[in-house]
Amino acid sequence: MKKRNHGLSDKEMELVKLLMADCESTGDIQAKLKRLFAGTIEQMLEAEMDEHLGYAKNSASGNNTGNSRNGYGKKTISSDYGDCEISVPRDRNGEFEPKVIEKRQTRTDEIEQKIMAMYAKGMSQRDIEDTLREIYGSEISQGLISRITDKILPEVNEWHGLQIIP
Repeated sequence: MKKRNHGLSDKEMELVKLLMADCESTGDIQAKLKRLFAGTIEQMLEAEMDEHLGYAKNSASGNNTGNSRNGYGKKTISSDYGDCEISVPRDRNGEFEPKVIEKRQTRTDEIEQKIMAMYAKGMSQRDIEDTLREIYGSEISQGLISRITDKILPEVNEWHGLQIIP
């Protein structure tokens, strides 16, 4: 990748141009980043719930399993982008322990930088998996990584307006 414009790669410049669309102020850019970040966190939580329950949302394989989805709880998290409200999935048995944003965690620390790095790295499946391993550490299974990337990639591709092939 060739570096230009304050050290940004061509891919990063493409991302900047996408962020700038329809923005008239730095506040508009901040709001876009906040929505993108919150949406990505919610998709990661959905993937964690799929892994926890052992089946995808609205899947018939979840019928009569003894535990199922039970709506969402609202949670406000603080990040470098400001406070944002996210929806956290719940299960009927109350056993779901999210890892990306833990139950009593209200600050995202460095997660947002790592998620934004996924967008700036060129969006290969491998880059996203490596970044998620950094976030979760060794306790994450390959199945959960696959579920998370499967949930995030379509939204990122739509956001980019590109078809990215992993």
